[in-house]
Amino acid sequence: MILPAAALPVPLLPAASFDASAGAAAWVAMALCVAATGVAGVRWLRVAQREHYLPGSATRFARRWWVVRWANAALGALGVAGVLAAWWVPAAAVLAGAAAAAGPVGLGVRGRTSPLAWTRRLRTLAVTWAVLVTVVVVVGAVTGVPAPVAALAAVGAPVLVDVASLVTQPIERSLAERYVARAAARLSVVAPTVVAITGSYGKTSTKRHVADLVAGTRAVVASPASFNNRAGLARAVNEHLSDDAEVFVAEMGTYGPGEIAALCAWCPPDVSVITAIGPVHLERFGSEERILEAKSEITAAASVVVLAVDDPRLAALADQLVAGGRRVVRAGTRPGADVVVQPRPGSPDGSVDVVLDGRPAWESLSLPAGVQPSNVACAVAVARELDVPLADVGKRLSTLAPANHRLESAVAPGGFVILDDTYNSNPAGARAALGALARVEPMPRTPGEARRVVVTPGMVELGSRQHDENRRFAAAVVEVATDLVVVGRTNRRALLEGAGGGVRVTVVETRAEAVAWVRSALGPGDAVLYENDLPDHYP
Repeated sequence: MILPAAALPVPLLPAASFDASAGAAAWVAMALCVAATGVAGVRWLRVAQREHYLPGSATRFARRWWVVRWANAALGALGVAGVLAAWWVPAAAVLAGAAAAAGPVGLGVRGRTSPLAWTRRLRTLAVTWAVLVTVVVVVGAVTGVPAPVAALAAVGAPVLVDVASLVTQPIERSLAERYVARAAARLSVVAPTVVAITGSYGKTSTKRHVADLVAGTRAVVASPASFNNRAGLARAVNEHLSDDAEVFVAEMGTYGPGEIAALCAWCPPDVSVITAIGPVHLERFGSEERILEAKSEITAAASVVVLAVDDPRLAALADQLVAGGRRVVRAGTRPGADVVVQPRPGSPDGSVDVVLDGRPAWESLSLPAGVQPSNVACAVAVARELDVPLADVGKRLSTLAPANHRLESAVAPGGFVILDDTYNSNPAGARAALGALARVEPMPRTPGEARRVVVTPGMVELGSRQHDENRRFAAAVVEVATDLVVVGRTNRRALLEGAGGGVRVTVVETRAEAVAWVRSALGPGDAVLYENDLPDHYP
């Protein structure tokens, strides 16, 4: 939504503090900079909202946006020049304000894919930010340098938004406490068996598989969508946990150490699951070892721990927990685990064999497209712990479905196959998606025959590995696709390097442009994989 100008959180001008000796030009420049700060601030408030109000997010994205295009680099340089020049020529502050209001080019105030929503939390953040800006401007006026200080506030709008996020964190934590207390009381009254699931990826799909395998045997409630943080999980309990619920399946996410431990303190799991460890949110964690430590907090108090031991780090964790006297169920796709869901070699339809405790349970079982065997193995392990009869588990396995936008398959009106993997953003999932694209049908290479297209903005939040991972992904695309459509600029250079001329490459700015290209270029017999999608606060 676009608010009228009067409703924007633009700080008031400190009229009473005006220093007449500064000159009319300085005050006019200051007023224009304050107005520009209001426009820029709304833009960076939207980024903060999209990044879950994490302090530092607005500044981090500002660094990306100001260098991603020549126009933005030029605007950024103009803004910095305006701030510096304003100390000698106050009117130059107008340049800084204009740059802050106009740029970065491509990052809209309103937003296309992720519109600004004036929630209670955003309003609180906006008011706090406005107060900070007002304080800065007043200090500039009182000290006799209103124009350069106002210019600095305009150019530094993302920094002030991050400071406001830091200031409001304790307030938000305190406000959320009553909802958390209510959720804890609700769990105590209903007393369901709590299954807590985390992992770098696969947790949402595994959560859905657990609910599907258990439903019909026991009354089960799963946390909706990606309600996997403190506020979201409390809301899931308060709004969705019914009086007759016997099992509550809780997805638990984390952006740093201690967060999962805090969730488990009021939502204590009986069964804990870790689906995978990978370089997701590596930008925040710094290393996969720290990711493992943070995810492992979910195992602290559970009676039973289910671990996907295809990952050697989780296999080592399983050994460590067993040595400490804990009950651990190992799940995976390779022989040796307690629950094995193993793809049949050479099977064109993705059939699997299921082995329980070393004994075959089901053979040549066909899983729906997009359902990952490792996630199914974890879900089967949980179902067994919840005493779901094996006969019922077997009947329900073939009806499992992928989570929304995770390798979902459909046929477009134009006759081509669509693989929707837009909610996936990790290297392992991307490789699996390319495998699914390759299996649509044998891929011809002669002109005029079927095309295989990958549409992607690449993967994000991979820290120092992001460029190399995207380059490797594009190199893998060359092996299975005829076309690569690169969306946006975030990973454009890495993807182009990886493609290396091995496929036809099309570059577009937005996903809407990519969809339009696909609809015009593909027809019956063709297939397209939409691999990941980024909201428009990414360049």
